[in-house]
Amino acid sequence: MKITMLQSKIHRARVTDANLNYVGSITIDRELLKASGMIEFQKVEILNINNGERFSTYIIEGEKKGEICLNGAAARKVCVGDVVIIVSYAQMKPDEAKKFKPKIVHVNEKNEIVE
Repeated sequence: MKITMLQSKIHRARVTDANLNYVGSITIDRELLKASGMIEFQKVEILNINNGERFSTYIIEGEKKGEICLNGAAARKVCVGDVVIIVSYAQMKPDEAKKFKPKIVHVNEKNEIVE
C-alpha cells in the first residue's frame, strides 16, 4: 500500500501574471522550483488564498525571477497579485512517509525565498 504525502510547498507566492491564451499550466521561477524540489511537467495543486479556489495543473519552468504565471483555463481562477500556495504530493509506503520531511519554501511579496 502507498499513501499520498505532501512532497513540497511554495508558501504564499504572489501571482505575477495570468495568460488566458496559453495552453494551460503554471509557470514558476526556476530558482523556486529548485528550492522546492518540484520539476517541470509535475502535477501540482494551487490553493488561492484570496478566493478559496483549489485546482490542479502542471508546471512549466519560468525564466523570469519571481515569476508565478497561471496559464490557460487556470488564468480564470486567479488575479494578478493573488496569494497562492503551490503544493506537490508524492506516493510512498507508510514506513517511508513516517520519516519523510517535505520541502517548504517561504517567499516574500516579490516571490524571493526567505526560508
